[in-house]
Amino acid sequence: MRRAIKTHNIVWRGIAIEITYEAQWLGSDGPYSMAHLAITALAPERAALPITETGYRSHFANAEDIEADGGPVAFVTAWLDHAAESKGWKDSQEKARQLSLF
Repeated sequence: MRRAIKTHNIVWRGIAIEITYEAQWLGSDGPYSMAHLAITALAPERAALPITETGYRSHFANAEDIEADGGPVAFVTAWLDHAAESKGWKDSQEKARQLSLF
């Protein structure tokens, strides 16, 4: 079976990110089709994101949910934006800004 993996590149808040998306992970199909997303910070390389401290995140979700949210780019962007509202992410960003002053 041939796998259908699509790659998308975005820039989110100054970080270049690659999103790979397989709507039918390992051939799953039907209303409960399992999709796979791989999110990688490219530049700065492996930069922390609000969904991962390592700059890489593998995530499985229902393909219909991802498509209902507008596809993989819209899904990941909304996920990043939502996670960036957390106190932990805001605190880490503030600490990073403070360190850059010295």
